[in-house]
Parts: sequence; structure tokens; C-alpha cells
Amino acid sequence: MTEDSARRDEAGQPPVDPSETQEVDLSRTQEIGPPPGQPPLLPQEPAHEPQQEPSRPSAWADSTWAPDGGTRSQSTPQEWHAGETPAYAQSTAGYPAYTQNAYAASAAPSGSAPTTKRGPGWFGVFLIAGLAALLAGLGGGLLGGWLGATDPFDGLDLPNAGSTGPTPEAGPGATTRPDGSVANIAAKAIPSVVTIRVEAGEGDGTGSGWVLDDKGHIVTNNHVVSAAASGGKITVVLTNGKQATATIVGRDVSYDLAVLKVNRTDLTPLPLGDSSKVVVGDPVIAVGAPLGLESTVTTGIVSALNRPVTPGEADDQSFINAIQTDAAINPGNSGGPLLDMQGRVIGVNSAIARVAGTAIGGQSGNIGVGFAIPSAQVQTTVDQLIRTGKAEHPIIGVLLDREYQGEGVRIATDSGDTPAVTPNGPAAKAGLKAGDVITAFEGRPMIDPDALVVAIRSKPVGSTVTLTVLRDGKPRDVKMVLQGRSD
Repeated sequence: MTEDSARRDEAGQPPVDPSETQEVDLSRTQEIGPPPGQPPLLPQEPAHEPQQEPSRPSAWADSTWAPDGGTRSQSTPQEWHAGETPAYAQSTAGYPAYTQNAYAASAAPSGSAPTTKRGPGWFGVFLIAGLAALLAGLGGGLLGGWLGATDPFDGLDLPNAGSTGPTPEAGPGATTRPDGSVANIAAKAIPSVVTIRVEAGEGDGTGSGWVLDDKGHIVTNNHVVSAAASGGKITVVLTNGKQATATIVGRDVSYDLAVLKVNRTDLTPLPLGDSSKVVVGDPVIAVGAPLGLESTVTTGIVSALNRPVTPGEADDQSFINAIQTDAAINPGNSGGPLLDMQGRVIGVNSAIARVAGTAIGGQSGNIGVGFAIPSAQVQTTVDQLIRTGKAEHPIIGVLLDREYQGEGVRIATDSGDTPAVTPNGPAAKAGLKAGDVITAFEGRPMIDPDALVVAIRSKPVGSTVTLTVLRDGKPRDVKMVLQGRSD
């Protein structure tokens, strides 16, 4: 296989390893659609017809890897159904009316006798009628004068009025709650978080994004907008309902990031934080549009760091050195920010886990295991996407043995004219050979090929890294400089 093979990563761009990932499924979170059995939002809500989800095999079924350069096959994972906003998210029309009398009747103790009240009498009737006539005349005069003097729709914020209009303002929590509180941070951040709607031939969907700068750049996940990459419409919806058509500046499958551009320069950007300073247990805030419900705020903590996550399948697979959080993340949250308690973006929400083998109508959505792309990776990749439209991926120049079951990650053996170690690549210059076993990367134990690929891709191109390599039963540390490649 050649260096330019479409399905080869120099660290081994792998499919998901069945032996390592049977406990959970990873599901991206941009699509919307209520899962069957969704609890009603209002009392006595009329039942909605459950959506029939397509039957698809597990994301890890029949996953294969051909080290000789053949393509891998991997079945499509179960995903949320795209393109249907829940009825309860669209409108409350059709819900039964709840009157005070009806509520009082339903709240009365069973068996209690009804209470009988006398009417107001004739004098009361005439008095009420007279007052009603007087108020109607006065109100009509005032309303007529107002209609004659002003346009009744002047100044109204119509959702579909186009891409121009006032910038969303921070909510009252920004001033009525103390600095550093969740309410204060949310009120300041929400105006900078947008809902992204995608209309494309592959289907409609929705996700989240956030304002990067004052030039109209919006950051989101690649999988939120990829359906419209070859044709379609992307609409950015601000918190005040204003809409703007967006174009794709650049996107990267491997890092699952994309940058959009809208024709506005008056939006307030969110500040970027330093994900390298985050520790397990730090409180965090997730903002986005789960199930199309814009401006939703959830809270939690950082549950783990450097979690190797590989959502997606085939040519749409991503490799994320993720921040794990228990803040509620659901379909539609993808692309939204994960904030620290200073209101800075420390991650971009990208994926969730669910119990393996469960139907999309069963155990789905948030189970307290969500994953975000660290802001350090976001900053590097987004800068490259804005400058060149694509991102560079760091490589070490080896093929990995997917059949190896021992400790560490073994470099594959040479196959025909295809060397397992790329000539003049970083690994070759460091003296690595076919059959060597990589047991650690920068001191972190490597347990499978996915973990190694994710660890390599978390570093900038040009970084000097240290690998611990086992050869003939003897460990040794080797240093190498990561090279870059754009797919």
C-alpha cells in the first residue's frame, strides 16, 4: 500500500476495534427527533405516534481492517432520526385547555361534596355590565388612537426577517445573579450560542454552534453540516430568532470540526479557555439546542480527561482525545460549547455514549457520559480551517497490526511492496521496525490502536514526542518529530 492510500493513517487510521468497545455505542448528537416513549411535557398531553426508527446493526459489527491496503467495511451505527422536530418542540397547538375550574375539580378530594355558590344578584349584574361598557369604550378609543399613530408591527422581532437585526442581549441573570454563578454565566453565554439548521438531499437536521470572533465565524461539528457540504442550505438561528444563511469555510472529518461564516460582524464571541488546565472534577456548563430546544443549559463536572473516542463510521470516523462530562448532552447539542466557570470554551460537545445493543427508542440520549473536543485542539484546527480550508493531521508513519492481542500496539509486518514503517517518516528516522510494540506515548499507556491514533492526533504537527517501544522483550524510549498530512 502506498503512502497516499485513502484508508491508511500513518499511525494506523483504524476502524473501531470490536474487542475493546462492546460496552457502549458512541452516537453523534446533531440529529433530532423524539425517541418513542418520550414522556409528555404537559399533563394529559395527547399521545404522539412513535417514530419508527430504521433497524441498523451495532456500530462495531463486522468491522474489519485490511493492512495490505484494502478498504475496511463497517456497518452503520444506530443514529437519531433526522429531519423531524418533535411536535412538542414545534407548537403546543392541540393541547387541551386547562381552566381553573377543571383544575380545582381534579384537585378536589375524592368523595367531597360539590360546593354551591349563589350568583351576584340583579344589582351586581347591572353594575358589572355598566363597568364593562365604560371600559370597552375607553379601551377602544385608546386602541384606535394608537393604531392611527403607529405601525402595530413596528419594532417587532420577526424570526424570518433575514440576517440583519439587533444582536441578542444577555439575559437578566447577567446582572441579577453573582459573577461566577451558573445563571450569570449562562445569561452572558447564551446570546453567543446559535442553533444550526441544515437542509440537504441526505435529510434535514439540527445542531449547535458558537460565535468564534467578530468576523462572523461560527464553530460547530463537521457531522452537523457535512450533509450540506455538497449542496444544501445551512441556516444559523440566533437567540433572538434572527436567521442568517451560512457557508462552510472549512471542515475536517478526523477532528469533527467545522467553521461556518455568516454575513454579520456584530455578534459577541465566546472566549476560548485552556483545556490543558482542566482537571477531573471541575464544574462545567453545556449550552446548545438538544432536540431542537435552543438555548438549553445543563451542568455537570469533568468526569475524565484524554478519553480516546472514535465516533462515526467508514469515511466519516473521527478521532477525539476527549473531555468526558456528565453534563446532559443529547442529539442537537453537537457543536455547542462546554464552558468552565469563567464562561470560557474548554470544549466542543461532539458525542455521547449509550448502552450497547439498546434500541434508539429504549436507552438513548443522555446517560451521563458525554464527550467534548478539547479547546486546545479546537484552537489549532479552527485556525487552520480559516486559513486554508483544511486541517493538518500529525503522523508517525507506521501501519498497525489490528490482530495483535498482547500488551501495547504492535507495528504490522511488511506486506509485499508495502513497508510497515514508511521510509524517511518519523518512526523510520527514530529507528522503529516492523514488529516493534509501542507500549506508551508521552508516558501514557497505549492499550489499542485507536488510543494511539487519538494520542498522536492530539499533538500539533512538528511536536517532539516520546514513545516507549518494546523490542525482543526490552523496552526503550525513542523520540521523534511528528510530520503533518492533510487528507
